[in-house]
Amino acid sequence: MNKKYKFHAHGMHCNACVLMIESEILDLPNISSAKSSLKDHSVEIFGEFGDKSDIIIAEELSIVLSRHGYTLSLEKQIKETKWSDFRIALPIAIAFIALFIILQKIGIVNLINSSNMGYGTAFIIGIIASLSTCMAVVGGLVLSMSATFAKDGDRVKPQILFHIGRLLSFLILGGVIGAIGSAFALNSIMTFILGFIIGIVMLIMGINLLDTFHWAKKLQIRTPKFISKHALGMSRFNHTFTPFLFGIATFFLPCGFTQSMQIYTLGTGNFISGALTMFAFVLGTLPVLALLSFSSFSINKSSKAGIFFKTAGLIVIAFAIFNLINSMAAIGIIRPLFNF
Repeated sequence: MNKKYKFHAHGMHCNACVLMIESEILDLPNISSAKSSLKDHSVEIFGEFGDKSDIIIAEELSIVLSRHGYTLSLEKQIKETKWSDFRIALPIAIAFIALFIILQKIGIVNLINSSNMGYGTAFIIGIIASLSTCMAVVGGLVLSMSATFAKDGDRVKPQILFHIGRLLSFLILGGVIGAIGSAFALNSIMTFILGFIIGIVMLIMGINLLDTFHWAKKLQIRTPKFISKHALGMSRFNHTFTPFLFGIATFFLPCGFTQSMQIYTLGTGNFISGALTMFAFVLGTLPVLALLSFSSFSINKSSKAGIFFKTAGLIVIAFAIFNLINSMAAIGIIRPLFNF
């Protein structure tokens, strides 16, 4: 007989984690339903476990989820914020931002004015995104898909198809979004609004990467859940072209970085610009995801993960502040504060 169980989930960071946990648990034969919540980091399930105790059930489910960095327990985990990580993260972030400003002066990148983002900047944002917690979920799905196809003795070909599908989808769909934007005559007000939205989205992502202010997780934008669930579900099918289709589907997964780039691409109002911007972004994510595809590399499991995510968070927050200030300066709300 199905019974209701509720456990606390540890290791959740974003909405993609919610979908990943639900997807993995629902894949078990004795589970009829599963609902995960980012608000209180819990998982509520209905399933048939016989006379097993709640502790044993939590341990069994944790084995399934552990490969993605999640565990379940009966008690809520009190997570301590390691403020000492900032002693290392802050100097690294300042050095990176200084390097970015130098590249800005040379003309290689341009994020200071979000209305004219260069492809080099999109590439760098892709690198940061590939190392973020939400993109780590895509990496987890890559590993899951790899395990599925490895049973048939073929691991390399599915991974190549996945990355080809991902690259092509971001190129083509990025162009489509840019073309859609061309249907709208974006005046200075609309350009300001889009730039401001991008800045706010990046600010929220940066705060969440710090993993210090947990209230910010409630502010994350979300891809409609039914779209994300279908995208996740593709990794479960064992078919020759499934990896290619799954690569395409990652365009719709709930990653804030991807969504902010999609918003910017809409504002380009041009198929070519939109396509190249999203392609530059996805190229930036390629090295780390490719490493995940052919190894057991995982930043989440690293002992230095806290320092890394805080560094990335500080960098993203700096980018967001630059964009917000310059968006307001461009429309005359405030006087320009930066002259790079």
